[in-house]
Amino acid sequence: MNQTTSDKKKTSAMNYQDLLKEVAGHVILLFIQNPDERRYYHNLTHVAGLVEAAKKINAYHQVDERENFITSTALWFLDTGIIFEGMGFHQTKSAELVENFLKTQGVDDGTIDEIKNCLLATSLPQKAVSLTEKIVCDAQIFYCGTPTFKEETRLLRKEAEALTGTTISNMEWRAQTIELLENSHYLTDYCRLTLNKTKEENLSALKIKHEIKMRKENSVAGKLTDDLIALKAVELNERTDDYVKQLKKSKHHLRGVQTMFKNSSSNHQRLSVMADNKAFIMISVNSIIISVAIGLYIGKLVQKSNLVLPTILLLGVSVVAIIYSVLATRPNIPNGTFTREQIDQKTVNLLFFGSFYKMDLPEFEYGIKQMMNDSEFLYGSLIKDIYGQGRILGRKFRLLRISYNVFMYGMAISVIAYIVAAFF
Repeated sequence: MNQTTSDKKKTSAMNYQDLLKEVAGHVILLFIQNPDERRYYHNLTHVAGLVEAAKKINAYHQVDERENFITSTALWFLDTGIIFEGMGFHQTKSAELVENFLKTQGVDDGTIDEIKNCLLATSLPQKAVSLTEKIVCDAQIFYCGTPTFKEETRLLRKEAEALTGTTISNMEWRAQTIELLENSHYLTDYCRLTLNKTKEENLSALKIKHEIKMRKENSVAGKLTDDLIALKAVELNERTDDYVKQLKKSKHHLRGVQTMFKNSSSNHQRLSVMADNKAFIMISVNSIIISVAIGLYIGKLVQKSNLVLPTILLLGVSVVAIIYSVLATRPNIPNGTFTREQIDQKTVNLLFFGSFYKMDLPEFEYGIKQMMNDSEFLYGSLIKDIYGQGRILGRKFRLLRISYNVFMYGMAISVIAYIVAAFF
């Protein structure tokens, strides 16, 4: 009992980052000391990928330092059991290896048991209960929802054939991969939000291809008539073509949407700069007119009383033009805060600084992460941002138009007034 308490105190005083470096060094040494050229997939590159995937999930769920240590250590050791016992129930061997190593580092039994549970939870069907176990399970199948899925399954098949010394047929491998995708599910919010769609697309593409190949094999075996096979082949090919077209259309549509948002934002920025320049010109010109008018005429108005009204008119026109130009460029700053309720209801635009400049960083990070992982929220914010820019531009150009109209007509009337005053 005293020994267990002592171990916990020792672990709590440890620097988890330093301990993780020891874990990484030990696992790397295990792979170096036990090389096997047949491990095309379960090698150090794969281990590093697992740890990197866990970093993304951990960051999203904001796990503490201890939980990060548990998930990272479990993933560093996940494939070590394969070194000694090959594929199969290697999780048990990995759990034994991690326990032996961590005891030499003075890690308490509770932490070791949590890491072992994370390793054992990865065997199918997944048995994850705690958040750390779910993170480890999702990191293991992270690749299933990524564009590299096809390449990684190719390496996995190559390794399986090399280790067993047998050839696995395309049909058999596709069936095994489909079974894996159907029986494995993402357990964390991060993976469900960011990877589930691609995982389902990968599964759908495999099923369609597998069904086409099965139909062809059945036709050769005489299980279906030639006419029926031809009909089914055409049907399946059409489904495949439709699926491919849908994917291409989806990607093309996504690029088009991205281009639209980018161009709209750039155009609004350019128009805003143009409006500011026009306002600056109007302010500068009328300031010069006021300065000149005051310097030349104010002292002489007593002798030339006929110029009083034209001068007042000229100064009034310039002042009004300046006022509208200043109003066009004067910033209007909102309160700079938002609530989590607004985030949940997706009513706040986090792309505009006026919505968050008074908020603390953790609250802003929470809102941004929610927006990045919710396409509806993200595109809604982009739409709000473009709409807000358009409203601001509309106000600017409306005030500028008034300023330029006042200047144009006012200057014409002032000049006429001076001419009338001079001759009459």
